[in-house]
Amino acid sequence: MSVSSMTGFARAAGSSGPWRWTLELKSVNAKGLDLRLRMAAPFDRIETEARARLAKALVRGTCFGTLTAQREGAAIEARIDRAALQSIAVATREAAAQAGLAPPTMDGLLALRGVVETIEAGEDEESIAAACAGALVGVDKAIAALAAARRLEGASLAALLTERLNAIAALVEAADANPARRPEAVRDRLAQSVEALMGSSRGLDENRLHQEAILLAAKADIREELDRLKTHVKAALALIGEGHSPSEDGRSSERPMAIGRRLDFLAQELAREASTLCAKANDVSLTTQGLELRAQIEQFREQVQNVE
Repeated sequence: MSVSSMTGFARAAGSSGPWRWTLELKSVNAKGLDLRLRMAAPFDRIETEARARLAKALVRGTCFGTLTAQREGAAIEARIDRAALQSIAVATREAAAQAGLAPPTMDGLLALRGVVETIEAGEDEESIAAACAGALVGVDKAIAALAAARRLEGASLAALLTERLNAIAALVEAADANPARRPEAVRDRLAQSVEALMGSSRGLDENRLHQEAILLAAKADIREELDRLKTHVKAALALIGEGHSPSEDGRSSERPMAIGRRLDFLAQELAREASTLCAKANDVSLTTQGLELRAQIEQFREQVQNVE
């Protein structure tokens, strides 16, 4: 398997008989798979098959495909409008006789506009079928090239995502090890707060005040958020690693892992836990780490939007 981007470009060209064709494929980000194909006649008859082959190779993204075709060296047929020729011949002979001139010649009559019409000879069904078959081979080549381009960009994306996740993991560990989270530091801050309240207020129940302080301390604990952040980072790294792992036969599969949606979900969960951490932080240093954590997660999520 391999991590794949949703953006890429590929081009293929070929010819069959008098037909020359060019196919261009480009894909961009999308929530699902959206195929938009335009194929010139007579190659429009292979559009359904081309869609099926693209759908088999791609999982997500909007893919634009355009096949242009040109017919070269086609046989030319000449058709004479006999009725027009006869009518013109009669009229010109009569006019020549009245004027005492020589009758018109055949080459002169054929040179008149509308007497001779030249058209391209019709293409037989067999040659059209052969051209369409050749174009389908080109479709396969273009799809393979597009998939390769998406995988190449996907490899770069995987490296960037791993770098972001490692940065997130480091920030989580730093927050976990922050001296402000030590029990004695929390106890000292609470003691100072209680002492300030007792010294500035009258009629407060000391026991009740200590109970409220304990509840506030419990609410400010970020242990659960840190644990969930570590779990989500581990899951995201596993997804990316799975996307790069070989298949059972030891070879890399041509079909990409569709991990983009799952990574996006994990990015949302990471952002939610980081926001909660910031809200519960009872120290400036923890708040600073939480804000940096949110910034790294946002950058991670932006990159995830490109993953198939």
